Amino acid sequence: MPQGFIDLAEAIPGIRTDVRYATCRNLTGHPLAGYRAGKAIATLQVAEALKTCFDEATQMGCGLLIFDAYRPQKAVDDFVRWSQQPEDETQRKAYYPTLRKEDLFPLGYIAAKSGHSRGSTIDLTLTDASGQPLDMGTDFDFMDDLSHHGAMGLTEHQQENRRLLLSIMEKGGFVPYENEWWHYRLRNEPYPDTYFDFDIL
Repeated sequence: MPQGFIDLAEAIPGIRTDVRYATCRNLTGHPLAGYRAGKAIATLQVAEALKTCFDEATQMGCGLLIFDAYRPQKAVDDFVRWSQQPEDETQRKAYYPTLRKEDLFPLGYIAAKSGHSRGSTIDLTLTDASGQPLDMGTDFDFMDDLSHHGAMGLTEHQQENRRLLLSIMEKGGFVPYENEWWHYRLRNEPYPDTYFDFDIL
């Protein structure tokens, strides 16, 4: 791991991780290239800001669960290869039931360059005190209008949970991505023009 990066589980005791791209539980159905361990790695600046968010969530009786953080460029390339295999739709029902693979790029769900590769973007959710994820209306990586901030068709409880996560993350210095309720980028990211490719070990 290069200088300037850290394992978030080590930096923030008590935070939970479920790095699905290191497993088969993701939209490709296989572990992504570069994910040799299920660790959430990010810049030191993210760790510092996220610690503030975690402390606030804890004071409210909640916790944070990280799905993804730093993502090697080779993993992004893996996504691109997967998107070019239209015959492979084993995960469509779970992750993109109303879309075709070729829709995922123009709609902004997948890109050839990801902010995650700069090390200061994280995917996460709130949990209750026991670690059970709060109901956000969709699962992580569900590629549909329902995953957008301000989506119609959610219950008031689901909207409240999303607003709570949004409030905590914005207060901590993170910027949301409008199409994905789980996706946040550090406002003052330290490497805005650098896309890293080291493996997660």
